[in-house]
Amino acid sequence: MSRPIIVMPDAVAVTIGYLRPALAAVGEPVPVVSRIPLPRPARFVRVRRVGGLQQTPVSDRPRLDIHAWADTEAGAADLVALVRGLLGAMPGVRGGVPVYRVTEVGGPQWLPDSESSSPRYALAVEIHMRGRVL
Repeated sequence: MSRPIIVMPDAVAVTIGYLRPALAAVGEPVPVVSRIPLPRPARFVRVRRVGGLQQTPVSDRPRLDIHAWADTEAGAADLVALVRGLLGAMPGVRGGVPVYRVTEVGGPQWLPDSESSSPRYALAVEIHMRGRVL
C-alpha cells in the first residue's frame, strides 16, 4: 500500500490572508505583503518565510519573519505590537487551513531599514499548521 502524499500550505499566503482583514478590522488597513512594494507605502507589513521544519507527517512549522514599517519609530513599534497580538489570536481555521499554534521565537526588535532609513520593527514566529492529503 502506498503512503498518502501530504502537501503543506503556503504559510506566507495563509498569514497574509489572515493579517490583512484582521488589521483592517481593528482600524489599521495597512498593506500586508510578501515583497516590499514599489512605490513603497509609508506604513506596511511584510511576511517572509525564513525556514522551519515539518512538525509531524501531516503538519508544518514554518518560521516567519514579520517586519513592520511606519513613518516614525513609535509608529513602527505600535504596528508590530498590533501584529504580534493578532498573531496570538490566529489559531483556528484560516483560509481553510487548520492553524494549531503560533509561537514567538524572536520578540519585537528595532531594525531600521538600511536601504531607505525608514523606521522598522521585526518579529519572528513559528506557526504550526496542518497540510492536506492529495
